Amino acid sequence: MYEQVSHALLNDILDELSTEICREDLRHFFTRLGANFYAIHSLFHHLYGHREDFKAQMVHLTERLAQAYIDRPAQLCQLDMAREEDHDWFLDQQWVGMALYCDSFAGNLHGLQQHLPYLQELGVNMVHVMPILRCPRGASDGGYAVSDFRAIDPRAGSVEDVRDLAETMRLRGMLLTLDVVVNHTSNEHEWAQRARDGDRAYQDYYYCFPNRAIPDMFEETMPEIFPETAPGNFTWDEAMGKWVMTVFNRYQWDLNYANPAVFIEMLDIILFWANQGADIVRLDAVAFLWKKIGTNCQNEREAHLILQLMKDCCQVVAPGVLFIAEAIVAPSEVIKYFGEDAVIAKECEIAYNATFMALLWDAVATKNAKLLNQGIKSLPNKLDRATWLNYVRCHDDIGLGFDDADIRACDYDPYAHRRFLIDWFTGAFEGSPSHGRPFGVNPKTGDARISGALASLAGLETALETEDERAISDAITLILTLHAMILSFGGIPLIWYGDELGTLNDRSFLNDSDKASDTRWIHRPRINWARAERRHTHGTVEQRIFEGLKHLIAVRKDTPAFADFNNRELIDVANPHLFTFLRLHSTLQADSVLVVANFDVNPQYLDLEVLGNRGLFRYGQIIDLASGDLPAIFNNRVVIPPNHFYWLSNQHTGPLQEGPFR
Repeated sequence: MYEQVSHALLNDILDELSTEICREDLRHFFTRLGANFYAIHSLFHHLYGHREDFKAQMVHLTERLAQAYIDRPAQLCQLDMAREEDHDWFLDQQWVGMALYCDSFAGNLHGLQQHLPYLQELGVNMVHVMPILRCPRGASDGGYAVSDFRAIDPRAGSVEDVRDLAETMRLRGMLLTLDVVVNHTSNEHEWAQRARDGDRAYQDYYYCFPNRAIPDMFEETMPEIFPETAPGNFTWDEAMGKWVMTVFNRYQWDLNYANPAVFIEMLDIILFWANQGADIVRLDAVAFLWKKIGTNCQNEREAHLILQLMKDCCQVVAPGVLFIAEAIVAPSEVIKYFGEDAVIAKECEIAYNATFMALLWDAVATKNAKLLNQGIKSLPNKLDRATWLNYVRCHDDIGLGFDDADIRACDYDPYAHRRFLIDWFTGAFEGSPSHGRPFGVNPKTGDARISGALASLAGLETALETEDERAISDAITLILTLHAMILSFGGIPLIWYGDELGTLNDRSFLNDSDKASDTRWIHRPRINWARAERRHTHGTVEQRIFEGLKHLIAVRKDTPAFADFNNRELIDVANPHLFTFLRLHSTLQADSVLVVANFDVNPQYLDLEVLGNRGLFRYGQIIDLASGDLPAIFNNRVVIPPNHFYWLSNQHTGPLQEGPFR
């Protein structure tokens, strides 16, 4: 958009750019800058226009953008242009992700590169390498307390190793996802150290106060994130002689985005890692970016404006790079992190579907899909050019942040229902086979979240302990059903490393004093590669899960209806144990897929009459794409076995394969 005031300022800024920068070939940079400058100027002015140094900061921002563009490798610039041409490329059903800790998965970045064939064997082509930036020993929050945003933990490797990994992955058609922790730094970061030394400029990078007057006003409305280990939201720093905001942990200092210097620094860091080869940047804790007295300091409008500004600036330098919003908030709030545009994601193209994850676990515990169906009905529609990241487990806990109104709509009491779920997954409920642990227990409210490996939560650990073959088979079926849901729901499925092998709880964290108080380490395993070889031995648990998941991934990639073009329709069925939705093919109705999962321990049936006049399954045989089998049907009713699922279609989109479900 052309707008005289902003473009007059742009002309002034271009006149002030250094001679060295202007010598470079910046044709594409100037084209993109011109196209995005009105939005960049408007957002920057809204956030910082009241400051006397506004123009100087705008010049500084533009210089940083130009330098980042100059530094961008030619092959990445070519990739940018290809993705600009195919702007919906990430909505394709071909993408399947895995998140992993580099050290626990493969030792270091070089080892990860050596294990890429293993990931490709499974069908994974997007890898989220959990934080590998330099952090203090013992106060790292699993890599999220960064002491140097441009340096790799030497145990993982070097920045050059990241570039080598990214290049190798590009040659293999794989995407690299890296974290940038945008909300806070370690208290050992250079900025924090300079703040401690009395540098007022760097004290303004954080929220620092000489007494409790303002902190106490914040505390009136701010919740506690980790009440067990980090009560309160401020920490007294003796060296600085001030209170500093520390929302997550006492050693993580929250950044002050009311200071434009902070925004410019963090944007430059995002672009730095984009230029090292990251295809996707995961922005951590984005809901907390703006702090305001009298609020809970989450999901503030200015936080969204910051993300919009980051995206517009990234579009100028690296338009092929995607953003993931790590915002584990209510559905009505998380949808906003895609942006406000009716079609285009103006903030982050990808967001975690934490609601779907938690609802799946509710269905596992209750043996019905009542809350799952109700919660999905309440999940707002996403933008056209945005997508969900769907997952069963991740590095974090399982939160139970269901909407109370949805819980009551299912005839449950919210407090009692959450208490039941905690008891079920920690094994305290009689008859539960789960081996989870509570996390983040709030003694004031009784609230808690759940830690635990997928296989242990799903009952596989108990089944193996009792050597109950039927229980082992049931647990494996449930594990595959949960993965089938994230593979077919719509979005990018993200597998947690180790789950492809049925890895159980890892209790070795209890022997590490730096980790023992954080139960989330129980589901952050160190991969036993000798055990992983058992995936090639027929009949082992590892082989049954790995081959089952591998087959489901292959079928997903061969099923165009699983691409994410807002082509999902939830189907209301009379049976409360079933979760049923339709994935519509954009052009061929016959290639649409009906997904149905039974969360009960008994067989259930689906009456196909619920499909009404949609024209499906009227001609030809109904095939389960996952197995290639014809499901049992009587009087137009499909029988679904316990903890099982079907991907039902009129016809197969490719040659039938012999799968593990046959």
